[in-house]
Amino acid sequence: FEYIKKVIELALAKEIDATVTGPIHKEAINLAGYHYAGHTEIYADFTETKDYAMMLADGDYRIVHVSTHVSLRKACDLAKRERILKVIDLGCETLLRLGVENPRIAVAGLNPHAGEEGLFGDEEITEIIPAIEIAREEGINIDGPIPPDTVFAKARGGQYDLVVAMYHDQGHIAMKVAGFNYDKKTRQWTSMSGVNVTLGLPIIRTSVDHGVAFGKAGEGRANPQSMIEAIRMAAQLCK
Repeated sequence: FEYIKKVIELALAKEIDATVTGPIHKEAINLAGYHYAGHTEIYADFTETKDYAMMLADGDYRIVHVSTHVSLRKACDLAKRERILKVIDLGCETLLRLGVENPRIAVAGLNPHAGEEGLFGDEEITEIIPAIEIAREEGINIDGPIPPDTVFAKARGGQYDLVVAMYHDQGHIAMKVAGFNYDKKTRQWTSMSGVNVTLGLPIIRTSVDHGVAFGKAGEGRANPQSMIEAIRMAAQLCK
């Protein structure tokens, strides 16, 4: 925890240009007395950042989340137009910073079939569509809400530069199914090239998109590609 604090302090003091983090064990850090859900929340606290978001990226396939480390019940409550619009804006700003011109953004629905005109929930009508309309008025190239079971395939196929996911697992499953490789010989999953980026901070923070994998410790078989890509993206964001 002290190392995390130190790199944040160095970045805030502009002694370093960016920070890249490895995974932390969330249960362990809480048992040690540091009550945070993860790196994202630690960075937000120590940089006094209120509006931030988590983006996962694998090359040109990118997903940003309206909510992250909360229960599914609370995630539904957090899908409000103000928050959705803020995440859209943060995502658009980051893509422009990465050199993506006129980013194509898609917003996933919260409910099955994006609510089916209110049949399976009305959050699309009351919260998501109003946020999209405001973003469109701001000049953002945006579509949605698109049913969650199709929007990620469209983005993976290159139709969109960024998908706005409504909650943690909606976005993480879509990224990790595409970004992890299964080795049939070892019967192990390894992260390929996914990167985690915290948007909205006054400093740059990227990270791997996988966990600690204690079961691989000391065996020399962990895949470093996610860390390599996290370093590359941090450098790109410095430009």
